Amino acid sequence: MSIGSFIKKQFIDVLQWNEEVDGVLAWRYPMQDFEIQNGAVLNVRESQMAVFVDEGRIADVFGPGSHTLTTRTLPVLTNLKNWDKLFDSPFKSDVYFFSTRLQTGRKWGTPQPITIRDKDFDMIRVRAFGMYSYRIADPRAFFTEISGTRASYTRDEVEDQLRGILMATMASSLGTSNVAFLDMAANQALMAQQVRKDLIVAFARYGIGLDEFNVASVSLPEELQAALDERISAGMKGGLGADKMGGFTQFQVASSIPLAAQNEGGLAGIGASVGAGVAVGQAMAQSMGGAFAQPAMPAAPAAPAAPAAPAAEPIEERLGKLKALLDKGLISAADYDSTKAELLKKLIG
Repeated sequence: MSIGSFIKKQFIDVLQWNEEVDGVLAWRYPMQDFEIQNGAVLNVRESQMAVFVDEGRIADVFGPGSHTLTTRTLPVLTNLKNWDKLFDSPFKSDVYFFSTRLQTGRKWGTPQPITIRDKDFDMIRVRAFGMYSYRIADPRAFFTEISGTRASYTRDEVEDQLRGILMATMASSLGTSNVAFLDMAANQALMAQQVRKDLIVAFARYGIGLDEFNVASVSLPEELQAALDERISAGMKGGLGADKMGGFTQFQVASSIPLAAQNEGGLAGIGASVGAGVAVGQAMAQSMGGAFAQPAMPAAPAAPAAPAAPAAEPIEERLGKLKALLDKGLISAADYDSTKAELLKKLIG
């Protein structure tokens, strides 16, 4: 090296990062032709950490404080450089600063619904939104796994990677939690607690510490929400059986009665109108207590008989069965009243 080129060399006496740009989490000190001389000072502010990297290998890590750079304060780098004594000449080494400040109020959400197993509904798709906060906890892992040798790494770039980690972890933790969706929706803190435990482990691999995680809302896609609303409506009808799914089936059958009554054939046309065949006929027969049970084989047409006067007893029985249907919620009050009026009219004459 000529004397002229040596004089042109610039030596670094103080290394520090002022964090002039908000949202930068990792920043490499611009070395260029600069060299660090023996006795230089490294200033690491509170909420910062600094890492020395020599030829791609992480050497020494410094926390907050003022550090005079010597072989005593750079033990790993001293070993890598094979310095026996105090280094007499300047040296070059990449120095990276990391912001360890808490990044608060960060929003997360599921752009697309995630599919999870549910003990009540088998498989469902869920949307959720909330907020979280985090910080760089391990600069070594963060440098190795995420930021690398880039001149700077921003918060937005970090969160692009965290978003994928968050979605995958949420789907896994909720799918194995055995907590029903209805319980999660009613207690969002329970859902957040379940996901947070797994996210702490997932983030730690990348040198990131998760501080807070909360769920602001959880919902189903519109078509699933409509199905859930129908099931909830079935439960609100009351008296549909102890088995939830059995009660829901009875509710669907009962809901089809007013529609079938408007079709040609009346109640007898329910099976054809809903396409349920014999299964629906059996469900109706059980739900209605056999009021509309059909014989196994159709009887041969009987010869026309002279009309007989309505008997009082059969009509009373029909009124009793009609009242039972009303009590079970299988017919509406309007249907009950109109049919009752017709029967009474026949009875009274």
